[in-house]
Amino acid sequence: MAIPGLIDPVPVPRPEAEAGARVELVGKSKEQIREALAEAGMDARQAKLRAKQIWHQIYNRGATSFEVMSDIAKPHRAWLAERFSVGRPEVVVEQVSTDGTRKWLLKTHDGHDFEMVFIPDADRGTLCVSSQVGCTLNCRFCHTGTMRLVRNLDPSEIVGQVMLARDSLGEWPSQPEGRLLSNIVMMGMGEPLYNFDNVRDALKIVMDGDGLALSKRRITLSTSGVVPMMARAGEEIGVNLAVSLHAVTKEIRDEIVPLNRKYGIEELLEACAAYPGANNARRITFEYVMLKDKNDSDEDARELVRLIRKYKLPAKVNLIPFNPWPGAPYDTSTNERVERFSDIIFEAGISAPIRRPRGRDIMAACGQLKSAAEKKTRAELDRIAAEKQAQLEQAAA
Repeated sequence: MAIPGLIDPVPVPRPEAEAGARVELVGKSKEQIREALAEAGMDARQAKLRAKQIWHQIYNRGATSFEVMSDIAKPHRAWLAERFSVGRPEVVVEQVSTDGTRKWLLKTHDGHDFEMVFIPDADRGTLCVSSQVGCTLNCRFCHTGTMRLVRNLDPSEIVGQVMLARDSLGEWPSQPEGRLLSNIVMMGMGEPLYNFDNVRDALKIVMDGDGLALSKRRITLSTSGVVPMMARAGEEIGVNLAVSLHAVTKEIRDEIVPLNRKYGIEELLEACAAYPGANNARRITFEYVMLKDKNDSDEDARELVRLIRKYKLPAKVNLIPFNPWPGAPYDTSTNERVERFSDIIFEAGISAPIRRPRGRDIMAACGQLKSAAEKKTRAELDRIAAEKQAQLEQAAA
């Protein structure tokens, strides 16, 4: 049953399927696959069996074609291949940072670009997944916010990012332990809660124990504060919540996170306090980008502590040194200022780690994502890819 409350959708065009195009099965639940097979003319008993086989092949074996599905008879594979696909988003460019961070520029079937990022660490590997092409929120410190919103990504395009990362990392067949891709953050391009249904349906597949099998405790959804959808996110998805706070006064947050003019700080923190499942073991993360002389004073740190205490929030604060991009209106706080800000919060008994910037050299760090195709021609992208390949070959020689 849907939780009552204002849904505040953002109208965006839906991708139109080409006449006669094959139906994409990636991003569909087992029941949706069964229904698609039945609609294509397969009898009910066969559709149920084949749906189970296809599900296993897609989400456990990483199959990208029906030809490799050896547990399905060849005539049936040919029938399926004529009507369905099990694809991935198209890779336009893949870049690797000096720190090991990977960024992919991807293309949808209808020709729109979006990005995803993989961040490897010693004890985990985190995939930063996009939910929209572009963004509608226009947060002033964020490069993605300078783009127009093109459209929502559908479940196949969201799940497809996880599948593509698994392809690249060589992590098929799917294993619950020992894999490099261990965590997912919905912190890429777009506001996930303005694409709620598609994000929910995609993450259900990612969390399915018979599917990609990532625990909800290893998935974090980040919102800039779409208050009416936060309770639904907790009830219907149930993953960890991160909130892009970035300021503690109305004046400054109105400037850098314009959504604050619609849903103010007090209303946002009340929604955080009511978030289903939030407790000391599953704390809410407040993302706080450090902007020089804008939101980084001792007074700001003390006010942040006061607000967390006022609403009795089980919280931690991620302090993010501002990652610059061409034309950005802000500067990065000094290291000393960031450390002082962190100390004040730690001294109040609240965790406030400083996030180490990753992937800055390839514009893959927090707040830097923007479809590179807006700035480069295809010829330029091909040249960059060729140069990267030459560098890899030279390093391997």
